[in-house]
Amino acid sequence: MIRITDPSQCCGCTACASVCPHDAITMQPDVMGFLYPSVDSEKCIDCGLCEKVCAFNGNYDKSLNLPLPEAYAARHKEMQEVETSRSGAAFIAISDWVLQNDGVVYGAGYADHFRVVHKRATTKDERDEFKGSKYVQSYLGHVFKQVKRDLKDGKIVLFSGTPCQTSGLNSYIGRRLRENLYLVDIVCHGVPAPYLWRDYLAYLEKKQGDRICWVNFRDKQEFGWTAHHETFTFSDKSKMSTNTYTDLFYQHIMFRKSCAICPFTNVHRPSDITLADFWGWEKLSPDLNNDDKGLSLVFVNSDKGKRLFEVVKCDLNVYRVDDIDLCLQPNLRHPSIPHPKRNDFERDYAKHGFEYVAKKYGDMGWRYKLRILKRKAGTAKRLFLKKMGI
Repeated sequence: MIRITDPSQCCGCTACASVCPHDAITMQPDVMGFLYPSVDSEKCIDCGLCEKVCAFNGNYDKSLNLPLPEAYAARHKEMQEVETSRSGAAFIAISDWVLQNDGVVYGAGYADHFRVVHKRATTKDERDEFKGSKYVQSYLGHVFKQVKRDLKDGKIVLFSGTPCQTSGLNSYIGRRLRENLYLVDIVCHGVPAPYLWRDYLAYLEKKQGDRICWVNFRDKQEFGWTAHHETFTFSDKSKMSTNTYTDLFYQHIMFRKSCAICPFTNVHRPSDITLADFWGWEKLSPDLNNDDKGLSLVFVNSDKGKRLFEVVKCDLNVYRVDDIDLCLQPNLRHPSIPHPKRNDFERDYAKHGFEYVAKKYGDMGWRYKLRILKRKAGTAKRLFLKKMGI
């Protein structure tokens, strides 16, 4: 019987709940909306499958991995796809091939009022909802079971998600059905709390006096690929750009606790292909992204991933990276370091709500303005001392 006594030991992938033959495990939210397994002892037969399937540890399956991934810079040949995707639209080329072969694509989309959930797509229109970054831990529900049904029906399945999600799915599916399953993970910085995102939307709507009808976590079209600005469109067609949520994200103060010990922050990924923004492309060639439209980093991690990438290359402009060290982002080296007041943030949120913590820890209150003044003063002092030769 699985028991989570330390929240940092569970990534919420749902593999344990999915594998239980008696549906004895449900995923229950904590105060921030992160899901953890809860066992109904009356239904549980103590078979041990839930503990065996857990893949959130350093012993996750790497048996299909190449010794080192093959690294590429990639951009879709269709600029429309690039402009409407987060990076270089490599995911579009990969998922297009799956859909063209009567396959199924799973990715992060929206349900209800922009609640981030994993969804199933069989058409390009449905798949297009998965474009763009979504800085919230997605709700998986019964998706793992759906994937298994699709594989049993003989379908090709592409599942995209965070590495903890792909690792959990791989463990749940098992080797017998793995042949037609293509796993694609992202280089993940950490997953923010679902309830914080929900409450942030409610705060913005109250402030604007109108309902949000579209969100963009990272508006590349208006601000460029390298910028990180949130954009919200309201029902009256007005727009708002703000960085309150982004500020909290980069402080690592609202991440799931398991993100601090993530075992997947290395180049031995639990997926066939890894995708990310290609930061540091300037080291390779000044022409790769001089228009600031975006560029994908692609790691080909397995022979199966290699075969798939060879097939979809015709839709991409591809640049081979011979030295993998040139594209190792921090989260390919180590987990994100949690904010020292992460636990205080959670307690304050549980007691006082979103607006309180946004003012106390974020960019909405006097504390933020004081931090900025201190930072500017520190910079000015360093420049002065340097000028004086001190």
